Amino acid sequence: MLELGVCYYPEQWDRDLWREDAQRMVALGLDWVRIAEFSWVKVEPKYGVFDWGWLDDVIDILGSAGLKVMMSTPTAAPPKWLIDAHPDTLAVGESGTVRKFGARRHYCFSSETYRHHAARIAREFASRYGDNPHVHAWQIDNEYGDHDTIRSYSEGARLAFRHWLAETYDTVDALNEVWGNTFWSMSYGSFNEIDLPNNLVEEPNPSHAMDFARFSSDQVRAFNQIQVDILHQLSPGRPVSHNFMANSFDYDHYPVAGDLDFACWDSYPMGALVDGPQSDEEKQQFLRTGSPDYQSFYSDFYRHLGNGKVWITEQQPGPVNWANFNQAPADGMVRLWTWMAYAHGVDAVFYFRWRQAPFAQEQFHSALLLSDGTPDQAYHEVAQIARERALLPVGQKRKQAKVALVLDYPSRWAHDILPQGQTRFAPKIAFDWYQSLAERGVDVDVVGPASDLTGYALVLIPDLMIENAALAQRLMDVGAKVVLGARVGSKTLPLKTPDKLAPGAFADLIAMRVLRVESLPPSHKETIAFGDQTFETTGWRESIETSEPVLATFCGNYRSGWPAIVGNDKCRYIGCLLDGGLLHEFLANCAGWAGVDIAEPDPFSRITRRGKIEFTFNFKTSEVAATPTSDTWDQVAERIRL
Repeated sequence: MLELGVCYYPEQWDRDLWREDAQRMVALGLDWVRIAEFSWVKVEPKYGVFDWGWLDDVIDILGSAGLKVMMSTPTAAPPKWLIDAHPDTLAVGESGTVRKFGARRHYCFSSETYRHHAARIAREFASRYGDNPHVHAWQIDNEYGDHDTIRSYSEGARLAFRHWLAETYDTVDALNEVWGNTFWSMSYGSFNEIDLPNNLVEEPNPSHAMDFARFSSDQVRAFNQIQVDILHQLSPGRPVSHNFMANSFDYDHYPVAGDLDFACWDSYPMGALVDGPQSDEEKQQFLRTGSPDYQSFYSDFYRHLGNGKVWITEQQPGPVNWANFNQAPADGMVRLWTWMAYAHGVDAVFYFRWRQAPFAQEQFHSALLLSDGTPDQAYHEVAQIARERALLPVGQKRKQAKVALVLDYPSRWAHDILPQGQTRFAPKIAFDWYQSLAERGVDVDVVGPASDLTGYALVLIPDLMIENAALAQRLMDVGAKVVLGARVGSKTLPLKTPDKLAPGAFADLIAMRVLRVESLPPSHKETIAFGDQTFETTGWRESIETSEPVLATFCGNYRSGWPAIVGNDKCRYIGCLLDGGLLHEFLANCAGWAGVDIAEPDPFSRITRRGKIEFTFNFKTSEVAATPTSDTWDQVAERIRL
C-alpha cells in the first residue's frame, strides 16, 4: 500500500504549533514524519551538553497523534563549535579553498576527527531513540554529494588517499606500472610522494584521477557504514536508509545501498529539468510538468538499489529555490508524480516540507503549507491522493520488466576524466534510451553491472565505458539480446586502452574493434543510413572494423559506407550517438528483435504497470489533473488515468 509522509522541522517553529501540526497531518492522511536531519546544534548546543527535552516532546506529540517517525542522524550539518574546535573536519574544494561553515555539507568524508564525532552523535541518537515505540525507521545524514561535496582535497584526504593506494597496489612500483608513469616522467619513489590530482598545469594522469574518484567513493561508503552499524546495534528491527539524489554520480551508490536496508531518493522534477541536459524544446514542452520519465527512471533505479524497496523522502510540492530558474508545476502534478512513483515501485512518498520557511536559505522553497499555515496547492492534491489510495487493491508489486538498462558509476567517472573533447554524453545517453522505450509503453529496469540478468529479453548498455569481463560472460550465458552503445568497453578500470582495443571484453559478444574515435562539434551533422531511411546525428563517431553484419552505415564525404551500427543474432554495437529519429527507430527495431511488445510513441503519455494495475500518465498540462472515471478500481478495470 502507498504510504504518505512529510518532512518536518519543529525546531524552526514555535512549540505551540507542534500539536496542531500533528493533528493536521493526521487529518490530511499522512502516515509518516521525517525529522531531525539538521538538528545537531539544537540537541547538542555545546560539546557534551545535550538538550533532548524538545525532541522528546516532538516525538511523543507526533507518535501520540498516530504518526510514525523516521528519525535522522544530523551529521549533514555539523555545528559551529565543532568546526571551531576541529577545523580539520572541513572539506576543501578542488581549487584548494576551504569550504567554510555557514550552510551545510561542509565536512570532509576523510576526516578521522569528523568520523569520530559523527559516530558519537549517531550513537547518542540511537541510544536515546533506538527503542522508542514511535520511531519506526532511520535516515543517515542527508543527500551525500549535494553541492559537489564528495571529493575533498584536504590534508586528511591526501593522507587517506596515500593509505588507500598503498593497500590497493602494495608497492609503488606496481602503481607506477598500472598508471603508466613512464609518461612525462611521472614515476614516484614512494606512496608519500603522491599528491591529490588538483591544481595541475594540465589534466591529471587519468589513472590517478580514476583512483582518486574510486577512493573518494570508498570514503563515502566507510563513513556511512559506521552509522549503519551503530543504528543496527542500538535500534534493532528499525530499517536504516539514506536519501540519495537524482543526477548524482560522484560516488558509487551500489555498495552504499548494499549496506542499507532499503533505498530512498529525493525527487525534484522541475529543477532537474531546467538544469538538466534536455534540449531547449523539451524544456519548454515540459516546463510545468518536468520530464515525463524523470520520476520513473530514478524510481526504477533506486528500487533496484534497494532490493525492491524504495521510498521518496523528498517530493517536490511546488516551486523550489535552488535551480537556475524555479517555475511552478502545473496544478495536478504533485498528484501525478506521486502516483507515477507508486506505479514504478515506490512504497512511501514524503513531501518536502510541511511549512514553508519564512527565513534563511530556503524561503522560496514551497511546502504543503505556506509559512502562515494556509494550505498550498500541494496540500489539496495530497488530500486527494490519500482518498484515492483507499481504493487500491492490496499487495501490488512491480514485476521484473523485459528490458534492463545497465548503469555503472566508474564508467561515468571515466567519461568525465577522458571526455575526448567537449562532447560529454554520458549524463544524457542512458536517460534518452530509457525515455525512447518509455514513450512506447515499455517498462525498463535500471540495474547495475553485477545484477542478475536472468529473465530479461533485452539488455541495454548505453555508456559502460569500463570493460567488464564478468558482465560480458553473464551476458553470454543468458538468453537476452544485447545492445552496446558508443565507447562501451573502450577502457580498463585504470583507464588504459584494452589490449585488443574497444569494446574490450565485450568483443566476446561481437566480432569487431574500434580503430578511431572522434568528438564532433554540435554544428556538424553526420548522415546515417538505417534500413530504407537516413538520419542525422552529431557529437561522436567511431571507425569500426568488423566481420559482423553491418546494420547502418555513415554517408557523406568522409569514409562513406563505413559501419555505424553492427550486429549479430546476440549483440549489436553502435558506433555513434543515437539521437532523435534514429534513436527511436533503432530501439524500436531492437525491441522487435528481442520480442518486446511496443506501442505507438507518444511524447506526452506514459503507460506502466504495477501488479494488476495499469497506469496511464498524461503530461499535457491542460489535462494533468484528470481523475479516474469511476469510484472503484474494479469498475475502471483496474486502470487509472492521471
